Amino acid sequence: MNSRRGARIVVVGAGIGGLAAAARLAKDGFSVTVIERNDQAGGRARLWKLAGYTFDMGPSWYLMPDAFERFFAHFGRQVSDYYKLRKLDPAYRVFFGPGQSVDIPADRVGQRALFDRLEPGGGGKLDRYLDAAAYKYRVAVDEFLYRDYHSVFDFLNWRMMTEGLKLNVLGKLDAAVRRQFSDRRARQILEYGMVFLGTAPTAAPALYALMSHVDLTQGVFYPMGGLATMARGIQKLAEEQGVQVMLNTEAVRIVTERGRAVGVQARGADGAAVSLPCDAVLANADYAHVETELLTPADCSFPRRYWERRVVAPTLLLLYLGINRRLHGLLHHNLYFKPDWDGHFNAIFRRPAWPEEPCFNVSCISKTDPGMAPSGCENMFVLVPVAAGLDDTDEVREAYADRIIRHLERMTGEAIAPHIQVRRIYSHRDYAADYHAWQGTALGLAHTLMQTAVFRPPLRSRKVRNLHYAGQYTHPGIGVPMVLIAAEVVAGNILRDHGG
Repeated sequence: MNSRRGARIVVVGAGIGGLAAAARLAKDGFSVTVIERNDQAGGRARLWKLAGYTFDMGPSWYLMPDAFERFFAHFGRQVSDYYKLRKLDPAYRVFFGPGQSVDIPADRVGQRALFDRLEPGGGGKLDRYLDAAAYKYRVAVDEFLYRDYHSVFDFLNWRMMTEGLKLNVLGKLDAAVRRQFSDRRARQILEYGMVFLGTAPTAAPALYALMSHVDLTQGVFYPMGGLATMARGIQKLAEEQGVQVMLNTEAVRIVTERGRAVGVQARGADGAAVSLPCDAVLANADYAHVETELLTPADCSFPRRYWERRVVAPTLLLLYLGINRRLHGLLHHNLYFKPDWDGHFNAIFRRPAWPEEPCFNVSCISKTDPGMAPSGCENMFVLVPVAAGLDDTDEVREAYADRIIRHLERMTGEAIAPHIQVRRIYSHRDYAADYHAWQGTALGLAHTLMQTAVFRPPLRSRKVRNLHYAGQYTHPGIGVPMVLIAAEVVAGNILRDHGG
């Protein structure tokens, strides 16, 4: 079509990227329908409730607030029109062993003082590191994140060529941090953010030092009511633009004619067939699932063997725990790092196995949002990064959950197991069942150098015209802010294709 007036778009998957792109497209005059196989929109950002406890099921850290403000500003709105943010201070607590913890202040003065205690001259080193991280972040936002890439020449633009040394694009993060910081604890604080990108510090490009600007300089926030409140806010905005969201409706086939996407065949909750003709399809479902299951082999750009050769990001073992007592040793966010965390990363990327001595993240949102748990109780969300594709039987996951709870008790010095009222485990097979996730991954493809920017799966199908992609597999990658950015880029592509 050469005009967007009346053009119909079907979005497969009501995750953050799908909802955000749908809102933009509807604002620009498209007729947009979003279908979602689950009973809630938001993708991984769903809620689960039981016995007075309310749990965020997926994302638990709210970072890069500027990306959210940019999204809502496109509609003349503000984040505060849809949910209330609270900045966390301290941002989080880091445990290095039983009884060994530091709190990460939300301000630079406090952060400098902390790093001075960790190593001689640490505060000055941190200033220089964060100044460089801020520069990398600005360049990334201005030049790289909000762009589509079609070839390596799109990536190697003038600024990259002239300032690539300063950006340290080809270097590795761990090596860059080791050159500047001698204390293991300081290095772990600066490198842990790679977990959010689904990769190890030894494999991550040094450019990703920008993540320290994100969590230390910009800060860590919490939307009252949980991260799912943010997802509901984006859904509400999309519906205000005229988007129709169809829950409990699963795509079973993308229909093509003469190399063009012309519709989606779906199945409703009652099993009835649903036919959705359209002028373009935006697939926000698992990229590998769409390519290998929803398209014919002739229309598939990336067959199964392609995905089998990719570096898959970790999946997550998640524990949702309702505790019938107050816990005094935890903040809202808490991280546990073992002294030799390379063993954990090796168990994810080199020799896939359930890690013997894992690092993990504990979010206790009832510290900030008491209504998420009954009075006098705590809501705990425990996240352990583990390799995708592992054996995930009931016996294995229950035993591993017990081990993590014992770690928590040693870490905090508090009894937890006798006080568990609610316990649920979520891992590989749940991601596969709920999201058709490739190998049960929670995060998609890892952010290695050869899976960054132009080297990630593209936003457009290589075989089918008017078939577009969004979500964590595409550029810029993993994380809620990243899929918001991808949504802006892919919506722009569709608008231009239809005469915008």
